[in-house]
Amino acid sequence: MSSLLWLRRDLRRLDLPALGAARDEGGPVAVAFVVDPRLWNAAGAVRRAWVAANVLAVAERFDQQLVLRVGNPAEVLPALVSQLEVGGVHVSAETTPYGAARDAEVERALSVPLVRTGSPYAVGPGLVRNGTGGRYKVFTPFSRAWRERGWPDPAPEVRALELVEAGSGNEQRHAEKLLRDAVADCPIELPAAGEEAARRRWREFLDERLDAYAGARDNPAVPGTTGLSPYLKVGAIHPRTMLADLAGEQAEGARTLRDEIAWREFYADVVHHEPNSAWRDLRPLGIEYDDPRDAAGLVQAWREGRTGFPIVDAGMRQLAATGWMHNRVRMITASFLTKDLHLWWPVGARHFLDLLIDGDLASNNHGWQWVAGTGTDASPYFRVFNPVTQGLRFDPNGDYVRRWVPELAGLAGKAAHEPWKHGGSPGYPEPIVDHAQERAESLERYGRRSG
Repeated sequence: MSSLLWLRRDLRRLDLPALGAARDEGGPVAVAFVVDPRLWNAAGAVRRAWVAANVLAVAERFDQQLVLRVGNPAEVLPALVSQLEVGGVHVSAETTPYGAARDAEVERALSVPLVRTGSPYAVGPGLVRNGTGGRYKVFTPFSRAWRERGWPDPAPEVRALELVEAGSGNEQRHAEKLLRDAVADCPIELPAAGEEAARRRWREFLDERLDAYAGARDNPAVPGTTGLSPYLKVGAIHPRTMLADLAGEQAEGARTLRDEIAWREFYADVVHHEPNSAWRDLRPLGIEYDDPRDAAGLVQAWREGRTGFPIVDAGMRQLAATGWMHNRVRMITASFLTKDLHLWWPVGARHFLDLLIDGDLASNNHGWQWVAGTGTDASPYFRVFNPVTQGLRFDPNGDYVRRWVPELAGLAGKAAHEPWKHGGSPGYPEPIVDHAQERAESLERYGRRSG
C-alpha cells in the first residue's frame, strides 16, 4: 500500500520530515499538490505566479511525478486516497487560521490517518511557553526562550524513494495548465524559483554578505539582505536549514539574522494563539480612522507611488515592479498610510498581500500592526516615521530613490529626498500631505484615546 505526501508550504525535497514519515510507511510514495480555489482565487496574479513557479520547480525535484489537482482538498484528497490505495496522508502541520481549519476538514473527510510531521517553522507555533505555560506577548522574551528551547537538526535526506507515477489524465493536465498559465501571465519578472535556487542564494549570502549583514540590511540601495523571504514563504528552504548553517556563529551578522528568523516565528506564534489578530487589532487603540472611501485618491496615490515623498514612492514602485519591497521601506510606507493618511492598517496589508511574493499572513499583518501600534511591542506614539528623515538616514546617497523614481534622476545625492528644496523635478508630484501637520493630527487622535 502506498502513502501520500500532500505538499503545501513545503515545496522542497530536502529537510522535509513529512517526506521521511511517508517513506517510512514502507511502500511507494505519491506526492501531491492541490490548487485550492479558496486560496488561489483570493491571491493576486503575482502571488499565484510565484506559487505556481515553485510547484512546477518542485515537480522536477520529484522526477516530474507530482500529482496535481484543482479543487477543495476535502474532496480531492479522499478521491486520491481511494484511487491510489493510500494508507495514510502525510503533511507538515499547519497553524494558520485557514490552514488549521482546512486540515481539520480534510481529516474528517479521510478514511485514513492524516499524519502531521514537522511544520514550516524551526519551532512549531505554540511550543514556546513562558514560566506559567502561557504565550509570550513581547518579542524579546519570546526570542530568548525560543533560542533556549532550540530546534531539531535538519531532517536527513530521503534516498531510494519509490514514487507513484503522477499519470497524465484530464485532471492532471488541467492543473498543470493552470499553473503554467499563471506563470506565463505574471505581470512581473519572477526570480528563479525552487529549492535549488533558494539554496544557491543562501550559499551566496553566507559566502558574500553574512559578515556585513547587521549593518547593510537596513540600506535598501544595496543587496544587504538574504533575499530568501519569498522562498521561506513557499517552503523552498526551511528556516531550520539556515539555523543549522549559522550554528556556532557568534559574529554580529549571524546573531542579527537569527533574530530576524525569530521575528517570523514570533508572529506565527501570535497568530496561532490569537487567530483573530490576523485581520483585527491585537490591542485595539480605540482611535478614529479615516474612511478609505473618502480618501480614495490618497490611497491610490500611495499604491501607485505618487505621494510626493520619494522614499515612500520608491518602495511602492519597487513592490509593483518586483513583487518585493525592502523591509525597512515596508515600515516607512506602512507608517505613511497609517499615520500620515490615518487609515486602518488592513487597507495596506491587503494591498501588500496582493502583490508580495513573500506575502506571509502572520509576518505581513503583524508587521503592519507593529507600525500601527495595535500589535505586539506596541508603541504608537514613537512610530510616526518622518519619510524624509527616514530616507536620509537609510538611503543617504539617494541611490534607492533614484533607481525606482526616475523623475528624480537629475537630483544628486541626498537632494533626491527633498526635491521641493531643489526646484522640484519635472513630472514628480508635490507632497500630497504635510507630514508635520499629519503627525500632529495622529498624536492628537492618540491623545483623545488616552484622555
